[in-house]
Amino acid sequence: MEIIHPFYEKHRAAMEAAMRHRLDLAEAMLRERAHLSNLDGIRREVMDEFEIVITQMPYVGGAASRMSDFFMQLMGFMAISRVLRRHGKPVPVIGEIERETYKAQLLSVPEAERLAAGRQFMSPENQAFVREQATKSRQQEFPEDFVYDFVEPGSGDSFEFGINYKACGFCKFAGRHGDTEILPNICGLDFDAYAARGIHLERTQTLAGGASHCNFRFSQLPSD
Repeated sequence: MEIIHPFYEKHRAAMEAAMRHRLDLAEAMLRERAHLSNLDGIRREVMDEFEIVITQMPYVGGAASRMSDFFMQLMGFMAISRVLRRHGKPVPVIGEIERETYKAQLLSVPEAERLAAGRQFMSPENQAFVREQATKSRQQEFPEDFVYDFVEPGSGDSFEFGINYKACGFCKFAGRHGDTEILPNICGLDFDAYAARGIHLERTQTLAGGASHCNFRFSQLPSD
């Protein structure tokens, strides 16, 4: 019997609820874009696959790591991608469905709450926290964790701060479990995750695309 790490077991009910909500939001797109008719069957396959994904998820630091929450949020898309690939659906189509589903899920949170989270992320206090976490990440206490550097803007830069990811938990997971083909779809979700909170993400390269690091650069989106 496969073992789920205690940290993920603690959050399992919330993760499964988020997956069910995600599948509700994806239903029309699965029918119209992926041309799937047995949606009850697809739902069962995805939830079964998600149970496998949870057992495969490596521990990346739990409550002590700022990346754990994001890791848990996005790993469910590995289950969706695996099932849709088994049904012969093209990776770009899967990516479109996942991105629009994730955007709808993010936007189901009240705007005021999302924008407040974005302001907190961009705050000096959080930037100091990210600097501290970046230093800890380089100690590589957990082999499957993310490793990154905090990036200060230069005199000619328009971003407020940046993060260079030198190692990625999603990339490590995908390499170990044969998911590298669908990995870029996971990377694409980052833009919507930040935009929903009023943050502009600029990124021109990724580890998944063969670069030496992912270059995340953040700035506040102008308010309407």
